[in-house]
Amino acid sequence: MKLISWNVNGIRAILKKGFLDWLKAAEPDILCLQETKAHYDVLPPELKVCDPYTISYCSGIKKGYSGVSTWSLEKARDINYGFGLERRFDEEGRILHTVYEKFDLINIYFPNGNKDAERLQYKMDFYDACLTYCNDLISQDKKLVICGDVNTCHNEIDLARPKENSKVSGFLPIERAWVDKFISEGYVDTFRHFHPEEAKYSWWSMRTAARERNIGWRLDYFFVSENLLDKVTDSTIDNETIGSDHCPVVLEMEF
Repeated sequence: MKLISWNVNGIRAILKKGFLDWLKAAEPDILCLQETKAHYDVLPPELKVCDPYTISYCSGIKKGYSGVSTWSLEKARDINYGFGLERRFDEEGRILHTVYEKFDLINIYFPNGNKDAERLQYKMDFYDACLTYCNDLISQDKKLVICGDVNTCHNEIDLARPKENSKVSGFLPIERAWVDKFISEGYVDTFRHFHPEEAKYSWWSMRTAARERNIGWRLDYFFVSENLLDKVTDSTIDNETIGSDHCPVVLEMEF
């Protein structure tokens, strides 16, 4: 089984860049998209119905902002559009939880904390809400895949210029410490599990031609709960695929 997660930086924009041809070639069993930036009513028909996939969207109140979408060959048994903990976490359209026979999948576009101190605090509060939500599912004996744009690099190996960015949101000690905490509570960073020494990135600034120089950040992750790890066979970063400032990340599982 192949799962792909990709921050597309606008689903209508990526459609014009060959998205459907890419999808046909990539053949994921499940595709998770972040930063779709479109409410359902403005989507073209081919992004609403695309056989053989069942497509779900979660959009926020603000138009043209945030949003996630999950495309799956297996129809979900249940769908949750948010954490259901506090309205402020759910109203931006960042969380889509789909329930399948063998695992639960949580597709998340985590907040960016660059704007100001208030937004950074929102990001940290969102992180804590995510952990609470996941831990509650684990207490129900669920098996979890958590994927998306986490908007934080965990360790120095995860970005090209760690020293220069040590005071920038996305690599702040407080953000990195939360990733430590998330992992310590039983969620496995699958890419780092299979590739402990590989420096590979999933996001590059579009303002500085950073992708051409590979001055990037690993912001996109597949985490799995420890009770699902034995089903994971690999986790990779597809930095050959273009069309967004992020590239897809891939999780392979066998059941």
